[in-house]
Amino acid sequence: MADTQQTDAQTDDSKKAADSEQAAVSKEAAKADRKAARLAKEIGSFARAHGGAEGKVSYIGEHGTRIVLVGEDGGWGDLVAPTYAIAQSAVEKAGITVHEEFDGEFAAKVRTGPYEWSRMAGIQVGGPSNG
Repeated sequence: MADTQQTDAQTDDSKKAADSEQAAVSKEAAKADRKAARLAKEIGSFARAHGGAEGKVSYIGEHGTRIVLVGEDGGWGDLVAPTYAIAQSAVEKAGITVHEEFDGEFAAKVRTGPYEWSRMAGIQVGGPSNG
């Protein structure tokens, strides 16, 4: 009889541990969903300000995943999500077109100004010094 009671106690402990683990997973999933929703809101704001937007999702290592946005007017920007899954969820929620590659046609939509050109050129051609 004692064996049965001990087994029941172990089952209850296992059940409690599983429930606790499931609650933690649900909490993390809810947190990830909220982050994706916030990013989607920012993407939508960018798209409205630039007459629409397209994007590219790129994993950047332990720092997360970058979402590069290019507006219909050539404006561009980026956001960083903590994980690739959150970034994917955000662009899906925002409803933008996502490219697999940052190819020539997509890249040609980007419009850069004098600031970007001087920063890209650096001091080699008279841009601002990095010191």
